[in-house]
Amino acid sequence: MHREKVMANSIDSSDAPATEVDARALSKVRDALSGLRYGAVTVVVQDGVVVQVERTEKVRLARR
Repeated sequence: MHREKVMANSIDSSDAPATEVDARALSKVRDALSGLRYGAVTVVVQDGVVVQVERTEKVRLARR
C-alpha cells in the first residue's frame, strides 16, 4: 500500500535575466529532490526554458 503526493511549481521568467531564471530553476529542482526517498522529479522545458518542476512522492507504509 502506498500514498502518492504530487506537487508542481511553475517558474515565472517573464522579467528576469536568463542566468537568474536558470538559478531559480535549479533551486526548484534541488528543493523537489530534497528529502525524496521514493518517487520522481520531472522537469518540463519549453523553448529551451524550464517552465515547470513536478515532484511525485510515494510513501511506503510498513506492513503490520
